[in-house]
Amino acid sequence: MTTTPTPPTRSTRTRTTTSGPLTTGTEPTPRGAPAPGPTTPSHPLAQLWVRYREYRTRVLLAFVLSTVRKVMDVMPELLIGAAIDVVVRGSDSFVAGLLGVSDRRDQLVWLAVINAVVWVLESTFDYLAALTWRNLAQQVEHDLRLEVYAHVQGLDMAWHESRATGTTLAVVNDDVNQLERFLDTGVDKLWALALNIVLVGAVFAASSWTLTLLAFLPIPVIVVGSMWFQRRLQPRYALVRTAVSRISGLLSANLGGMATIKSFTAEGRELERVRAVSEDYRVANAEAIRASAAFVPLIRMAILAGFTTTLLLGGWMTLDGRLEVGLYSVLVFMTQRLLWPLTSVGEVLDLYQRAMASVRRILALLDERPLTLPGSHEPAAVSGRLELRGVSAGYAEGPAVLHELSMLVPAGEVHAVVGPTGAGKSTLLRLLLRFADPREGQVTLDGTDLRDLTWEGLRGRLGYVAQDAFLFEGSVADNVAYGRPDASREEVVRAAEQAQAAEFVDRMPDGYDTHVGERGVTLSGGQRQRLALARAILRDPAVLILDEATSAVDNETEAAIQRSLEEVSRGRTTVMVAHRLSTVRHADRIWVLDRGRFVDAGTHDELTARPGPYADLWAVQTGVPSGTGVA
Repeated sequence: MTTTPTPPTRSTRTRTTTSGPLTTGTEPTPRGAPAPGPTTPSHPLAQLWVRYREYRTRVLLAFVLSTVRKVMDVMPELLIGAAIDVVVRGSDSFVAGLLGVSDRRDQLVWLAVINAVVWVLESTFDYLAALTWRNLAQQVEHDLRLEVYAHVQGLDMAWHESRATGTTLAVVNDDVNQLERFLDTGVDKLWALALNIVLVGAVFAASSWTLTLLAFLPIPVIVVGSMWFQRRLQPRYALVRTAVSRISGLLSANLGGMATIKSFTAEGRELERVRAVSEDYRVANAEAIRASAAFVPLIRMAILAGFTTTLLLGGWMTLDGRLEVGLYSVLVFMTQRLLWPLTSVGEVLDLYQRAMASVRRILALLDERPLTLPGSHEPAAVSGRLELRGVSAGYAEGPAVLHELSMLVPAGEVHAVVGPTGAGKSTLLRLLLRFADPREGQVTLDGTDLRDLTWEGLRGRLGYVAQDAFLFEGSVADNVAYGRPDASREEVVRAAEQAQAAEFVDRMPDGYDTHVGERGVTLSGGQRQRLALARAILRDPAVLILDEATSAVDNETEAAIQRSLEEVSRGRTTVMVAHRLSTVRHADRIWVLDRGRFVDAGTHDELTARPGPYADLWAVQTGVPSGTGVA
């Protein structure tokens, strides 16, 4: 067995904890990402304000439009009071003094014209404000979803493997949608409530300070009650969001494993599991709704106190001649205008708490940092020489799976890795693809450490065929051309022919335009694997990595794929993992891996000629006694 000296240990990159979105490799740079550090605001909305700087002008415009709309919304109550004042006082009315019109009918005509203008302006600005807020919400939702998805793509495979797909999906989709709902209507409603208090308060203050103080007395009760309810709602909606992610995770897993569920007649058990997590979600939502619903009765009692005070005290002041009749009617209407909209505070708080729980989950996901970061070197050409130097590796914080491996694959040669289940073969391939980094040692391509290469400089030169071949929903041609979207139809067909896939593709109803279902469920395992091989071949990689490329095919197809591999691997570095030793018998060198260590290496003839684990495996699979040299 040939080995190479073990070089000094090179430490792997460690996880960082700085906040902010991921900006690595070819991943799109997130919009307006805040610089990490102690100055990063802690409130979720403040972080969004920093993150999306380019939308600040549109946000300010939306607030201006909402403000003008609200001013127009308050005007009709004032006009009602003015109309009553005209009817009661005639030529001594406020309108007569303002416009210089003494006739009551003419004064009412002027009020009608002003009222029409106010309504037109209110309708116009209502449309513009709604349009601005909703488009802004949609744009932020779009950008944030892309940012989260781009960030998720940049995280390590180990992170994805340790986290339920449905949980991630709940953040990327449902949590982002929750924020969009709040930005769509919640912010505008909160601003309208604040403006309502200011504008109505100004009218009260100009009329009577006594009535102002009495009418505004319920507001502190409402504010304190809102803060109290907010503190109670926050943990409840955090539980709701957690329950949503559990439901998404379970449903995603079950829909993906429907064949297994049916084959084991487990429909009833799975229904009960869904029922249990759905019940948890219902209970969590019920707790939040119970707290939220209790808020409106409190507001109603406060409104009752404020309205009754204005009605009685204002009426007495009018009877005593200290308040004009028209102004009294304005204040009665304004009390309703001031206090009644506060009944929607519960609904707005509901939107707010749901959105903030979602934003915290989104930001927590964006705070996840990858362990494997790309380097900056991108070679002009790659010959395909691979080398492992004293490599040890494992999963996350668990024990090491590979121990001090040294392996040299010269450019253009075909090398195979074999061994029993659990020997570490998949871990070795993860290192070559740089889905993970070694804990010790180096993996190099043409003498360059993989950690120094850009993603395109490394993975752009690799062709990978996984044991569980994944196909995307789309046509056969789309799946074959996935690694080279600009490939011509002729190139796609040629790759399929090399992978022994053309024959069954030609028999399909629409040939290469035949639609492939999600994950390729409409195809057999062997057909999926051959299309995956065609996809790798079309990319024309310098290094071809095959993980059990013939595990899901029959003997006839295996023989056809072996002939294809002999052609496509000629002059191309190829590393294959296989349980079927017949697949690797023509490799230039076979490495026998056991318990994370290479225990033997050589050609097929060399390994079967001497006693050892490879000869034993060959004997089991073929019935040829080990050590006979018969191959």
